[in-house]
Amino acid sequence: MNLTGSTAMVTGAGAGVGRGIATALAADGAHVIVATRSETGRAVADEISARGHHATWARCDVTDAASVTATVDLALATTGRLDAVIHNATSNVSSRPHNLADVDRVLWADHFSVSLSGAHHCAAAAFAALQRRGGTFLVMTSPAGIEGSATLPLYATMKGALRGFAKSLAREWAPHGITVNVVSPLAYSPAMTAAITAEPAMEERLSRRIPLGRIGDPERDIGAAVAFLVGPRARYVTGQTLGVDGGHYTNL
Repeated sequence: MNLTGSTAMVTGAGAGVGRGIATALAADGAHVIVATRSETGRAVADEISARGHHATWARCDVTDAASVTATVDLALATTGRLDAVIHNATSNVSSRPHNLADVDRVLWADHFSVSLSGAHHCAAAAFAALQRRGGTFLVMTSPAGIEGSATLPLYATMKGALRGFAKSLAREWAPHGITVNVVSPLAYSPAMTAAITAEPAMEERLSRRIPLGRIGDPERDIGAAVAFLVGPRARYVTGQTLGVDGGHYTNL
């Protein structure tokens, strides 16, 4: 899978799965636009460059349409093209347990603005550039977005809605030669690492529930799958949800 010469924009790429996706795409030859709201993205871009690959950091707030448009413009100004957009960003409170009855407008807006409005902003800003390249657009879901969650119902709602968004966009954009897909990952993240640190037995317990017997690596497992979906060998794949979770969830 050779992405040499292509440009990919990854939102929420400052840590965890987003960082893994960015480093994997860069290793396969893409110039990666590391799009983050905080300075964490600068360190990821520097790490990619130190490995001998190509990356540019963009301060990007996906809740702000103008900020997303500016990031797309930066990609075009830097490399002259944009071949893929991976919308990975989620709310900073996405892993905080809650009950639906306790959700207020502030919490709802926080989740919605990053996940769904962010996806819409990315799609609207990138459409023309992706159309020129016959590019691809990816969003991230999770088992919570497919089967629901008793402890993270708002997160599950947004992840489920992203699937509907992507499947609809796949149909709308197919005549323009743009593919749109969904990835459902299971991999180490800062939130998961913190939880394991607090309860070390959790890691083994979770691993036992995964048929392949281990938690995924953000770069080697999730990033590699994303590299396939944005590469030339997946040009006939659109409107699909790919579970990259070691067989943990098999009802996609």
